[in-house]
Amino acid sequence: MSITIDVVFDGEVLRPQQPLELTPNQHYSITIETESESTSVNAWEYLATLAGTIDGPTDWSTEHDHYIYGTPKRGDNNAG
Repeated sequence: MSITIDVVFDGEVLRPQQPLELTPNQHYSITIETESESTSVNAWEYLATLAGTIDGPTDWSTEHDHYIYGTPKRGDNNAG
């Protein structure tokens, strides 16, 4: 059986933040991890932080097929 519970350490014992259905006087093994502060950001907010941070060729938007798939550039008059 595996459960995750929130606890507070009062300096002497761990105090659960919700009732537990555990057998009294039973030995249990616990893993202690510090709860990290949640800095959840939705996908759009995260992408906004990346906007303008990637360097690329000036014709990236018009020649994306060339850069992704290696097709001849549209504006390249010598191709063909």
